[in-house]
Amino acid sequence: MHRPLLIAALSAAALLSLPSHAETFPDKPITFIVPFAAGSATDQLARSLAQAITLDTKINVVVDNKPGANAFIGAQAAAKAKPDGYTVLIATNTTHAANEHLYKKLPYDPVKDFEPLTLLGRGGQIMVVNPSLGVNNVAEFVKLAKSKPGKLTFGSGSSSSRIAGELFKQMAGAYIVAIPYRSNPPAVTDLIGGQIDTMITDMATGMPQVKAGKLKALGVSTLQRSPLAPDVPTISEAGVKGYEMTYWFAAYAPAGTPAPIVTRLNELLVNAAKSNAAAGFYQSSGTQITTTSPEGLRKVQADESVKWGRIIQSAGIVAE
Repeated sequence: MHRPLLIAALSAAALLSLPSHAETFPDKPITFIVPFAAGSATDQLARSLAQAITLDTKINVVVDNKPGANAFIGAQAAAKAKPDGYTVLIATNTTHAANEHLYKKLPYDPVKDFEPLTLLGRGGQIMVVNPSLGVNNVAEFVKLAKSKPGKLTFGSGSSSSRIAGELFKQMAGAYIVAIPYRSNPPAVTDLIGGQIDTMITDMATGMPQVKAGKLKALGVSTLQRSPLAPDVPTISEAGVKGYEMTYWFAAYAPAGTPAPIVTRLNELLVNAAKSNAAAGFYQSSGTQITTTSPEGLRKVQADESVKWGRIIQSAGIVAE
């Protein structure tokens, strides 16, 4: 064999013997982008998953909070990231099912700009008020709100929280003014401070304040009582019959991420969700561990988009 041909053959053999990117992935730090503030339920979940993956792979996972604009900022940053598997968006129904119905123009496409990785969990919310409001249950709150139309306010820092409040208004027949926030934690802070009157927030954000006596729980948004607060009735049984509102978490990579990397990320995230490192979050937040294949998440997202669109339309919310 001629020397040039021999060199070419040896080079090809050497390349074939090298491990693929997928086989060595990850070999450098991964960034989890969270489109909500530190302390939010999504942030708490991301940090627990990051810890689990770091323990599993010995590769650091960094959580980067990019809150604001109803999660636009974080989602857009993830959509524009290099599709190499080292940027993952820890998302919710806010970014991938509700926003497209709440806004006429999004700076990202929830379908075309992302590769689905896995669903991460489903959960319910809790309706809380400042104790100084002087109401002890949902029925009393509705009565007060009807006696002062447009005078009471509810805060929301995610679409789950916003739509939960709007659906409550519609079903209770009470006019309460919506006050938007960058994320749920600052809304809770203002609720404690008396700047707003109520909110329906995720359990991970609301329950610690209830246990501390800073807020009063009136009801949970699921049709069954939560094991985290068995003495708190459902909003449905407490006066707004049939009321239900849940939320979900999921993980996405930028569009164009290679299929083998998507498969590997799915494996890492599913294992992380079921790990001891993440167990504390799921138990303390009342979130049900729910994982899927990438295609499974794609279907869930499509179905949820239809569902959230219907709820938003029924609540009479006009896209901004």
